Amino acid sequence: MNLVRNLVISVLMTIVTTFLLGVIYPLAITALAQAVFPSQANGQLIEHNGTVVGSRLIGQAFSGPGYFRSRPSATAVPYDAANSAGSQYGPTNKKLIDAVKANVNDARKDNPGAAVPVDLVTASASGLDPHISPAAAEFQVPRVARERHMPEDQLRRLVAGSTEGRQLGFLGEPRVNVLDLNLALDRMHPLAR
Repeated sequence: MNLVRNLVISVLMTIVTTFLLGVIYPLAITALAQAVFPSQANGQLIEHNGTVVGSRLIGQAFSGPGYFRSRPSATAVPYDAANSAGSQYGPTNKKLIDAVKANVNDARKDNPGAAVPVDLVTASASGLDPHISPAAAEFQVPRVARERHMPEDQLRRLVAGSTEGRQLGFLGEPRVNVLDLNLALDRMHPLAR
C-alpha cells in the first residue's frame, strides 16, 4: 500500500512540476519580457521603409563594395541564426590558418598597406556577431568613401557617431553595429544604383 501511495505521489508531482515549470513559468516570463522589454524580447528587429531588414542582435553579410562589411560568419550558411556556432578550429588548424590568410589578402585589396583588424578576418564565437570594432570600421572607410564618392572625414564622423561605448562604462569593448551603420550611411548618402 505504501508503494502505491508513493508511486501516485511521484506521478502527481511529475505532472504538477511539468505543468508549472514547462507551461506556467515560460508563459509568465514571456509575458513579463513582452511587457518590460518588448524590443529585446522580439529580437530587436530593424525596419527600413516599413520592411524588416535585420536584427541588431544577429550579423548579416554585406557584400556590396559601398557598404561596411561584417565579421566573417562561422556558420555553414553565412549568418544562419538557426545554426549559431563557431568553427571549432584550434589556432594551429590548417583550415583556420588558410581562411584567415585568405581573409587578410581580401581585406588588403581594399586598403593596401594598412594593418588589418583581427575581427575582419576571424569569426566570433557564435559566428553571428553583428558588431565590428571601431578599428575594423575605420579600416573600411577608404573603400566605402571611394565607392560612394564621398569624403573620408564625413565617413569617419559617421563611424564615430555609430560607435557604442562599453556597457555600464566598463563591460566589453567599444563596438559598431554594422547594420545600423550601413542604414545610417544609406540615409546620409544613398548608393547610386
